[in-house]
Amino acid sequence: MNALNTFWLGLRAAIYWAGSVVSTLLVGGMMMVVLWALPDKVRYPAVTLWNRFNVWWLEVTCGVKYRVLGRENIPAQGAFLIMANHQSTWETYALPVIFPQRLTWVLKQELLKIPFFGWGLRMLRPIAIDRSAGRAAIKQMSQQGKALLEAGICVVIFPEGTRIAPPETGEFKIGGALMAAQIGALVVPVAHNAGESWRRHAWIKKPGTITVSIGEPLLTKGMKADAINQHVRGWIEAEKARLPPPAYA
Repeated sequence: MNALNTFWLGLRAAIYWAGSVVSTLLVGGMMMVVLWALPDKVRYPAVTLWNRFNVWWLEVTCGVKYRVLGRENIPAQGAFLIMANHQSTWETYALPVIFPQRLTWVLKQELLKIPFFGWGLRMLRPIAIDRSAGRAAIKQMSQQGKALLEAGICVVIFPEGTRIAPPETGEFKIGGALMAAQIGALVVPVAHNAGESWRRHAWIKKPGTITVSIGEPLLTKGMKADAINQHVRGWIEAEKARLPPPAYA
């Protein structure tokens, strides 16, 4: 990548971030004034307009597109647990755009303290955990996860716990699998290569087409947590290996 290309891509990233910051301030401000008082069925589509804008704006400014394989594997009825690999910020933006269901996340509680961004995040009813709490955090995940699934809200968890640069796969923490085993939740595995375009802490977003692959749902009733983790990790690793990297433009 020569100096001119680097400058141009950096400028495009700056334009993207400017739009993203403005959209975050707008949504966070509306949370304080209007959206918190609306019913959940109205509030969720309103909040996730921010996701749709950022995915679209990233394509317009930085040339980062995406395609989805396996849409037919998304269950038509009922709530489920989504277990996905974690490479980038992009997938946290894109999953509510890709899945038609109402989603929320298992996340670290510190994210809720971020001004404006955290205010909007609270409206999604996340399972915000203290990662140092050990068994208490797992119990919280199971209790809140069961209540959310019964309310028809799908739960997203990144078993690696943090963003892992491709092509590596991090250790799968047991918490999500334990939650699935205790609840008997339907698990939908998701693999992607978003980190090829948007690396952790990277300012420049490489133009290309991210591939997201949705696997067949796993019936976890009667399964041990270790078996769930092994199945999901095995599928994600195999699927990541066959996904083409986003072509650098």
